[in-house]
Amino acid sequence: MTFKEKVNTLLLKGLEEKPSIFLIDLVVTDAFKVIVGLDGDNGVALQDCIDVSRFIDANLDREEQDYALEVASVGVGSPLKLIRQYKKNVGRTLIVKTATENIEAELVEANDDFVILSWNAREPKKIGKGKETVQKRLEIPYGDIKEAIVTVTF
Repeated sequence: MTFKEKVNTLLLKGLEEKPSIFLIDLVVTDAFKVIVGLDGDNGVALQDCIDVSRFIDANLDREEQDYALEVASVGVGSPLKLIRQYKKNVGRTLIVKTATENIEAELVEANDDFVILSWNAREPKKIGKGKETVQKRLEIPYGDIKEAIVTVTF
């Protein structure tokens, strides 16, 4: 079993105790720096990161392999990677990049196959001059999304 496989196994076992927390990213560099990115259905508390770090640390032997360990929650500007992340962000504004366009819109629904986005757009009137505001709604399969990031508005 490689070092990364061992860390991954320990990480998944440690997360079993915290079902609302889930793994987003695990990187093990050539210098054996372990970087763990976590997210949670209700966010990730500092204590969650500490608990996961201690669980991994307690079950690895530094005599066998010296390593550095970093456990953190993914940042607000990090791209969404899992369907579970889309579901937890329903009601928030996303910037979604597809092969053909970039859309800033509210995520109104997320299921196992696609997301539905909703936004207002200014379009030319059908009759007469000027523009009117229209409500747009678009269903996008996950496979068509190149990147999606939650935007923070104040």
